[in-house]
Amino acid sequence: MSKRAPGQIRQSQLITTFGPGSMLDLPNYSVLVGGLDFWSPQGRTSIQEPRLVEKLKQVLEVNSLALFTPPPEDPDPTAPQTGITAWQFPNWFITQDVEEARQEAVRSRLLVPRIALTRSRWYVDDNRKRRSVVPVRFVRACRRGHIEDIDWYAFVHGGATPCRRPLWIDERGTTGDLSEVWVRCECGKDRAMIEAGRMETKALGNCDGARPWLGPYTKESCGEPNRLLIRTASNAYFAQLMSVISLPEGDEGLSKAVDEVWQTYLQYVATIEDLRDERRKKPPVKNALEGFSDEDLFAEIQRRKGGGGPVSTKSVKQVEIETLLSARDEVGVDRPDGNYYARALPPAEWRGPAWMTDIDRVVLVHRLREVVALVGFTRFEAAAPDTEGELELGVKRAALARETTWLPAIENRGEGIFLSVSKGAIESWLQKPEVRERGRQLEAGFNRWLQDHQGSKRLFPGLPYILVHSLSHLLITAVSLECGYPASSIRERIYAGSSGYGILLFTGSSDAEGTMGGLVEAGREIARHMRMALELAELCSNDPVCAQHDPGNPQETRFLLGAACHGCLLIAETCCEQYNDFLDRALVVPTIDNRGAAFFRLGD
Repeated sequence: MSKRAPGQIRQSQLITTFGPGSMLDLPNYSVLVGGLDFWSPQGRTSIQEPRLVEKLKQVLEVNSLALFTPPPEDPDPTAPQTGITAWQFPNWFITQDVEEARQEAVRSRLLVPRIALTRSRWYVDDNRKRRSVVPVRFVRACRRGHIEDIDWYAFVHGGATPCRRPLWIDERGTTGDLSEVWVRCECGKDRAMIEAGRMETKALGNCDGARPWLGPYTKESCGEPNRLLIRTASNAYFAQLMSVISLPEGDEGLSKAVDEVWQTYLQYVATIEDLRDERRKKPPVKNALEGFSDEDLFAEIQRRKGGGGPVSTKSVKQVEIETLLSARDEVGVDRPDGNYYARALPPAEWRGPAWMTDIDRVVLVHRLREVVALVGFTRFEAAAPDTEGELELGVKRAALARETTWLPAIENRGEGIFLSVSKGAIESWLQKPEVRERGRQLEAGFNRWLQDHQGSKRLFPGLPYILVHSLSHLLITAVSLECGYPASSIRERIYAGSSGYGILLFTGSSDAEGTMGGLVEAGREIARHMRMALELAELCSNDPVCAQHDPGNPQETRFLLGAACHGCLLIAETCCEQYNDFLDRALVVPTIDNRGAAFFRLGD
């Protein structure tokens, strides 16, 4: 496998879009991003988030784990090369020039293996003519992430064959549809690519567990049927991420002091005597830790090495909502500082209108820090965290390294608004017969979805989650009109568990220390934004079709959606924690279908 593939992408893209095992097109190459074993250790920065580390250790079933930023490029041209190895992939190409058509409306291009190329960029034919090539757009893969070149000779001949005559890609139409793309061998055999896309034909055979992003000799047993994958398709790579909101723990000043010298010095400290020696002998350590006792510092070191102590039985989101609900009231003008700073907006500023009656608390999150770690990836189908923010144990995700000792992560810093919905009001709402009937319809749609996704461990989230999730999407649309951020940059965290029900809308960036305060200011006008959101939900541009959608209808495929479409509730998938699933505005406000299941009413 060739490794000569220079190019640049943003560090955050290596977590969300182009992590290990993903395919991307560089200026001169098509490549497969290498596994963590091929990421340079120079320049990367340690990220401390014990709560996230503990959860990830459980998921990956490892005893120790660290989080690091992806390695940055060194701006010094004389410095040793750093970065990430990318393997050239796929290994088959087609010529860019078109052969003279054998018949009208047929365009033929030669299919060439990489070993037949000169400098991996040109094919020299029998007439010594140099012909430029581009990577073929078809490969084979399975849901577990394994990927490999299609065995083109076996495909066109319908099985193993000794024939090695030249192969051609014929386009027998102008639409690019698979039914018009044929693979032809000069021996006379040909086959349509549409057959490769049909699972029942098993035209691409069974997966042999190839993991080329991890280097040679890394195959594992699999046996799933191969599927046709188009390199640039949106289902070629789904990063499996886990994120937490950093919460205040102990003395933040002490934590910052330890951060300064952790990676170079303190991570090797084993006893309190070692700590004292470091403080005495190393001026950087002495200066950074000035003013803190040895006992407090050693307790912090032990906490970090232990990942934060015993594993918490609380879910990721349960800890977060409890912290958000405990925010102190806003008094005067405080100076936001640290990784987390939140204050509750006085009720007098938002309570009063009928539509705010069932809102318990509004919290302005002036500063927050989100840590996002890449755990693995899948192809064809996304594997999102559950509604509590936890990753499923035992899910068949593709590995990022031969042996996982660390994971790539990024820090996003920004601001947000948190709304708590009355727990008592939701419990009373759930007793209404109309709500129960709507719940049966939504659950019937979910059960139909399960029939098409055998083996999925996804669970029906319940009506409170769908209600709060739908309200979140409406608020994102309404708030984005005035807050200064586009809707695509506002993200959500939905809380619907034993600790309460709420929505955190937040925005953040990995390239800055924070944001400009637009969301916090929008939070001060939350009653007005709530009214706008609820008004948006009452009528959709696709009504009555949208409002009357039955999620259990076998004739449609929107099994996880109630009254929800691109005209009302669906937003950018990067903003939604469930990829635009589990939405229904009929649970939020009365629609033209008027099912009687609405939680909110605008009143006068």
